[in-house]
Order: sequence, then C-alpha cells, then structure tokens
Amino acid sequence: MTPNDQSDLFNLAPIAMWMEDFSDVQRQLQAWRAAGINDIRSYLRADLSRVAACASLIRVMAVNRKTLELFGATDQAHLVESLGQIFRGEMLESHINELSALFEGQTEFAGSAVNYTISGQRLDIQLRGIVMPGYENTLERILLTTEDVTERETARRREAENRQYAEGIFQHSPVSLWVEDFSRIKHMLEDLRDRGISDFRVFTDVHPEFIRQCMSEIRVIDVNQATLDLFCAPDRNTLLHRQGEIFRDEMEKHFKEQLIELWNGNLFHQREVVNYALDGAEKHVLLQFSVLPGHEDDWAQVQVALTDITARKKAEAYLEYLGKHDVLTKLHNRAFYIDELNRLERKPLRPVSVLILDLNGLKETNDTMGHDAGDALLRRLGEVVTGAVSRPNHAARIGGDEFAILMPGADKVAAAAMADTVNELLKINNQFYSNTPLSISIGVATSDEGEKIESVVRRADALMYENKREQQAFRPMIRAKR
Repeated sequence: MTPNDQSDLFNLAPIAMWMEDFSDVQRQLQAWRAAGINDIRSYLRADLSRVAACASLIRVMAVNRKTLELFGATDQAHLVESLGQIFRGEMLESHINELSALFEGQTEFAGSAVNYTISGQRLDIQLRGIVMPGYENTLERILLTTEDVTERETARRREAENRQYAEGIFQHSPVSLWVEDFSRIKHMLEDLRDRGISDFRVFTDVHPEFIRQCMSEIRVIDVNQATLDLFCAPDRNTLLHRQGEIFRDEMEKHFKEQLIELWNGNLFHQREVVNYALDGAEKHVLLQFSVLPGHEDDWAQVQVALTDITARKKAEAYLEYLGKHDVLTKLHNRAFYIDELNRLERKPLRPVSVLILDLNGLKETNDTMGHDAGDALLRRLGEVVTGAVSRPNHAARIGGDEFAILMPGADKVAAAAMADTVNELLKINNQFYSNTPLSISIGVATSDEGEKIESVVRRADALMYENKREQQAFRPMIRAKR
C-alpha cells in the first residue's frame, strides 16, 4: 500500500481520527519516573495542572475529514486553534487514564470523554488510542479515534434519570409500596387448571392449606420508607422477618379473595384489610394490587400499595357510634331504641320485657343548680344502667330524663330481677353522692302471648308514671311525719 493509499484511507475513514506526537509527553513521563513517582494516577489527581501541562505538550500531526466535520472546523489549522474550546471542563480527568496507560508502558488505551464542538455543542466521545508500530519508545506517533456516542450516552443518561425518578417516587411515596414476585403463585394456579379445577372458590374452601402455601411463596423484592413507617419497623430486614406479626388474623381470608381475583384474570384489584404494626397497633389499610406492565404473563413483579385508612375508619366508627349512642350517658340513643323495637317485633323470640325509667327531679335540679348539675345526674344514671345491663339486653336514653331497658327472651322474673339490680346499684351510687342522691321511677312490663312490642312499651310507660305518682304522693306524707 502506497503512502497515498494510506493517506486516502485515513481521510476517508467514517470515524474521527487524529495522528498525534506524544514525544514531549514521553519525556515528561520519564522525568517523573526518574523522580521516583510510582502511583501516577494519584500524582496527577493531586494537581490537575500537571495533566494540563502534559496536554499542552501534545502536537497534532494530522486529522481526517470526519474529525473536521465532527468538531465543526473548516480545516486543521482552525481545529488546532480551537483545541481550548474542544478539550475543556472534565476532559482533564479523562486524560489521566491515557497518561497512566502510557506511563505503565501500554501501547493501547481506551476511555470515554466529553468534548465540545467549536460552536459549543457537547459531545460524548468514545476515545481509543494506539501507539503506532516502531514508536513504542518515543511515542512520536499515536493514532486516536474519537467516536461520537452522544446519542447513546444521552439515552443512557435519560434512562438513568428516569430510573432515579421512578426510584425517588417509590422511596418517597407517602403510601406504603411493596414490589413482590408472584411468579410461583402463577405456576401453582396454572397447575390447578391443568389438573381440571374449574371452581377455584370451592377448591380453596375444601383446601385452605393451598391459601397458606401460596402466601409462603410470595417473594418480597423491595419496600419503601413509608412501609417501614407504617408498620413501625426499624429496617427492611426486621420487617421481612416479622411479617407474621403484620399479616395475621383475617389476612388469610383477604388473601384468598386476592387469589380468586387473579384466578379470574383480574390483575388489578383493591380491598380494605386489617394489618398490624410491629408494636401491635391495628392498621386499617386500602390494599391495591397491580401486576406491573410487562409482567402480565409471569407475575414476576407486582406492586402492592397500602394506604393507611385507620384514621378514616376510626372516624367512621365514631360517627356510627354517635348515630346510635347518647354522648352524655354513653348509652344507646332513641334512634337505636326505635330500630331495636322494630327488630324485636320482627323476631319470633318471646317473651320480651321492657323497663322504662325516669330520672326524678331533673327539671328542678336544672332550674335551681344549673344544667351542668342536671347533666351530672344523667351521667350517673347512665353509669348505673350500664352496670346493670349486658347482652343480649340493651339500654337506651330515649328522652331528656327517660331511659329504657329492652330484654329479649326475658320473662317477668328476669325483668323483676333487672329492676332490683338497677335499684341496688342506684343505692350504691347514692352512697358516694349523698348530697345529690338519684331518684328514679320505674315501670316493668313483659309481653303476653301475641302482644305487640309497642303495647308492652305502653304498659311499661304507664306503670312508670304510676310509680312516679306514688312517689310524689309519698313524699308529702314523709314530710308531714317529720
């Protein structure tokens, strides 16, 4: 091959090529060796001006047409004049690799670098260099190629940014996130289909051990910080080793429903479940299950999102409590009482006994001592009634000073015993509040055969008023005797 042929190959090569003279660089490297420098990388990193000094010793002998095009130069002279614009910024750091390779006697080196076009556009470069044969000692001829890999590196950086973004969303999400591997479970379900199982719900009813086996086959790939916070776990390993404390009680029943959803092809579903923190606190969570895109055929990556709805459930429970209870006495309220009367009317259980109680003197106490004093009397009577009543019986405050006790299945003897219990507890309570004793009127009625509940209530109410009249008539007689 003639020199002209070699020159044509150099100029027409489809990649940017440089022929450079490193002989002055070689003399500098030899001087450092003579001075006892062994760790050239550390030596150069300690003072990057040493790298810059070496770079200034390189002489460009020739560049090809592709080099001029890549860097936007009109000719070689233009390119050489603009080297300060082309090689800048982090270029010195990457230049250390080349110098280190040459210092160690290597005749080839490679690396990545960032260059810039003369107009200022960033270029990601894949750099390769080789010492030409016959110049190993002097380094007078080194052939370098600078391949433009900007598109590839931009895509790589974008992918890294997207991954970092996704990881950031995962780690800093306020919702508990689990990434899990359900592939073994998919194989187990497919095996059941191959065995001819068609009704999966019936199968799991008959074989509950299959549910537990599936639960044991879940592999947790990752959890985020919100998960550790939700379940009061100090770290990921503690959480994973103590999962049995988190997923217990009715969790098996909920997991069975998840499996049924998957069996039916529903790869995205949600339900409310109860889990437990490692400190034992009950956690109501909204569980949202999703097979991640690209894993529909193997379930190797699924996401389970757990949103803490404990506060909401407590609020709902409290609102439900308020809807059925009297805030002052903590007994059931009139709305519950009416519903319970209707329920008892529909049920065949008989007899049913009803006690109607009225707090005597509440109006006088409110008028003379104020409503706070009256409320205190009502709370005390609520405590008395609560102490006397237990399931299946129910007590309710049905008016300002009126209370009721409903006793399904209780005959006259049981009803009379309940009245005695209330009176005994009332006496005990009055011993502690001798200055403001409670006084009640009480009426007791038990259903006759075929009698409606409404009629029983009316009889008990009438008997309560009769008892109140008797007490009112009895009080003047006592005062007269005194």
